[in-house]
Amino acid sequence: MEVSGVHHAYRRRREVLRGVDLRLRGGVLAGIVGENGAGKTTLLKILSGELRADRGTVRHDGRFGYCPQAAVLNDALTVRQHLEFFRAAYALPDLHRAEEVMDRLHFRKYDQQQAKTLSGGTRQKLNLTLALMHDPQVLLLDEPYQGFDWETYQRFWDLAALLRQEGRSVLVVSHLAYDTARLDELWRLEDGLLHPVQEALVS
Repeated sequence: MEVSGVHHAYRRRREVLRGVDLRLRGGVLAGIVGENGAGKTTLLKILSGELRADRGTVRHDGRFGYCPQAAVLNDALTVRQHLEFFRAAYALPDLHRAEEVMDRLHFRKYDQQQAKTLSGGTRQKLNLTLALMHDPQVLLLDEPYQGFDWETYQRFWDLAALLRQEGRSVLVVSHLAYDTARLDELWRLEDGLLHPVQEALVS
């Protein structure tokens, strides 16, 4: 993914992004941190195509997945019904990849539960599964471990490392710089620009 000169302002008054440049290579686990209100979610929405930048370009190479901070689920549907709905949307032949992710996150037993009965952490597991089930080359994650217990938090990072090993590009956005040693690259979003915090560890 290549991002060049991305600007965005709300109501033409409050400029949130002032020329963001970013290159995310394959096989890289990267992070962006910043204070609340710094523009992290706005940037992710632009990268995913949910929001149009005022200026600048975003280029994706291959399929991408987007896991928003707030899980977009239908409370009346079961976990399995969500998976079937997204399977049809992605035109997938089966749920093999989704079931692999569910097994890694240990929540297969919730298969027949309605979304409204799920805890916050389990909803986030489903949110992450929906973003990964079509096997994207680029994965954009907004506060992906929100609500996870410690064991699930560890499983999340194991999954992220596996995706990197498979040559995927993974971008994790958070307001706190947790476990930065796990990242190959880290930037801080401040004053509308990305500032390198951690240089690339992957050649």
